[in-house]
Amino acid sequence: MPMTPATLYLIRHGQASAGFDQAYDPGLDATGLAQAKAIANELESLGPLPVVTSPLQRTRQTAAAFEKRWKVQARIEPAVAEIPSPTQDLQDRTDWLRQAMRGRWSELAPQYQEWREQVVAALLALKTSTVVTSHFIAINVAVGAATQDGRVICFEPDNCSCTRLEVSDGRLRLVELGRQRETRIL
Repeated sequence: MPMTPATLYLIRHGQASAGFDQAYDPGLDATGLAQAKAIANELESLGPLPVVTSPLQRTRQTAAAFEKRWKVQARIEPAVAEIPSPTQDLQDRTDWLRQAMRGRWSELAPQYQEWREQVVAALLALKTSTVVTSHFIAINVAVGAATQDGRVICFEPDNCSCTRLEVSDGRLRLVELGRQRETRIL
């Protein structure tokens, strides 16, 4: 008998209190906190579901809305964190990311291709329907894997948008893209 596919609800974190070029690990601003509460309310009837989150503040605060709503504890998964930066200088990392976002994974250094594989492996390891609070690039990794798209950016998920994927037969399958909004980094 075939297994029922697990549905992954990939939630991009709410609006951060600072941009990628301003802080390494900002939390959510007031708008972001309201967005997190709104997406938890929108998905309330699906749960309680397990919640997996990146270790960064903005995703943990987004996950907290689900934890409160469903009375669950989110599991921190470093593999769904933001793409690692080659530098600690905020402006240099922003310039690097802006350039990387215009290209393809095959054009990036092997460490970023390995990071991409780790994101996909972490998602494929989820065997039950799960909410995953993550980041713009990591969600693009998942969509790219599901659609066989080698671009770094396949689409532009808005803050607290929900992209649905299924894990079935060891593969990711796109069900529905989340709400989109042009990113400020590009």
